[in-house]
Amino acid sequence: MTIASPAPKASNPASWLNNQPYLLLSLSSLFWAANIVLARHVGAHVPPLTVTTIRWYGVFLILLPFAWPHLKRDWPNLRKSLPLMLFLSLVGFAFNNAISYWAMQYTEALNALLIQSAGPLFVALWSLVLFGVRLTGAQLGGIAISLLGVLIIILRGDLAALASISFNRGDIMFAASLVAFGLYSAFIPRRPKIHQLSFLSFTTCCGATMLLPTAIWEAASGRVLQFDTVTLATLGYILIFPSTLAYLFFNRGVALIGPNRAAPFFHLVPVFGSAMAIVLLGEKLQPFHLIGYALVLAGVVIASRQGSAVK
Repeated sequence: MTIASPAPKASNPASWLNNQPYLLLSLSSLFWAANIVLARHVGAHVPPLTVTTIRWYGVFLILLPFAWPHLKRDWPNLRKSLPLMLFLSLVGFAFNNAISYWAMQYTEALNALLIQSAGPLFVALWSLVLFGVRLTGAQLGGIAISLLGVLIIILRGDLAALASISFNRGDIMFAASLVAFGLYSAFIPRRPKIHQLSFLSFTTCCGATMLLPTAIWEAASGRVLQFDTVTLATLGYILIFPSTLAYLFFNRGVALIGPNRAAPFFHLVPVFGSAMAIVLLGEKLQPFHLIGYALVLAGVVIASRQGSAVK
């Protein structure tokens, strides 16, 4: 009698997702796009420094039960790389997020989405200046194609309208947050070889602690967080999607394909933002949307499938 072979084990969806860099980076862009729209909507209601501090302490507490075994094992490597880890906590979590939330009190979501499209250029610049990693011709061409698509979507097909856009201090603040995040992205491949839960829980805790004095100052100046329905719903979304999941997904995506190949996925942020306006706000789908989407996706595919060169 023939003994039947055991049925193959079903693949673990989490393990499969953990090795899909393009999907991980796309989901990060989706979560961050919604975060920009949300930050603009509630900007006058929630104090930005307090919210950012609560955001990162909240993520740390969410991750801690899962990260604790990894933190204990990875502590020697964390301690050896403490200056780098504190630097990543500062630029990737404390400064970057606090200044971007603060900026949304002074600028429009449209301007923020437009400035966001420059994200890949900041990543490429820092990678070149600090580590000699330059863009290949295909990567540069892909970024240019996707940037054109972003401009077509945001400017509603009228590129001449770019000359009429004015920038204010909020725009400068938002651009500064992108400069910091580009620096964070360039350093991610140089982080210590530790579990990603160890990395994210440590950096979020440090980032929140760095921000705590500013949150105390904000509260003392009269901007106190009101725990009403809007605030609780905002914190719920921020803690889960653009914070915990988006950073886990982004860090893993960069680890798999490198910062220059991951950077063009920033261009999906305004694409998702405009799509949300169509689905949630009833905007009509126009031909310029389709043209812009096609250009962005083509540029992302071209740029993300090419390796980086070293100077």
